Parts: sequence; C-alpha cells; structure tokens
Amino acid sequence: MANHKSSIKRIRQTKTRNERNRYYAKTMRNAVRNLRKMENKEEAAAAYKKVSAMLDKLGRKGTISKNKAANLKSKLAKHINKLEVA
Repeated sequence: MANHKSSIKRIRQTKTRNERNRYYAKTMRNAVRNLRKMENKEEAAAAYKKVSAMLDKLGRKGTISKNKAANLKSKLAKHINKLEVA
C-alpha cells in the first residue's frame, strides 16, 4: 500500500479516471456499432453528427487517440456515403 499522501491521492484519481474512460469508450463503441447497422441515409447522417462530436471529444481528452478518432470518423463517413436514400 502507498505511504505518501500524494500517492494515495494518485491512486484515487487513477481509479476515477479509469472508470470514466471505460464508460465513455464503451458508449462510443456502442454508438459506432449502432451507426454501422443503420440502413437509412438520413438517420445515419443525423446520428453521424453526434457520433463525430463524441469521437472528437474523446480524442481531445485522450480517452482514445486523435488518429483513432479520425480513422473511425472517416470509415463512418464512407459507410454513410455508400447508403442509398430511402
């Protein structure tokens, strides 16, 4: 067990951040998965705006890397462009 006050605080902070990052990463993965399942172009385009903002935010905060966020956004945009207007 840690002996210093600062290391005890570090452990607390690390645990809190880890839980928060896991929650947001899982939420992001589910949002991406749901967007990939969409067949309707209009719905997918509306959802893409929200997912894109979420990816940018997670990339800025370091939950996922900026490159991963950019790669996911690019692949999702390609997916939406392939969809046919219903």
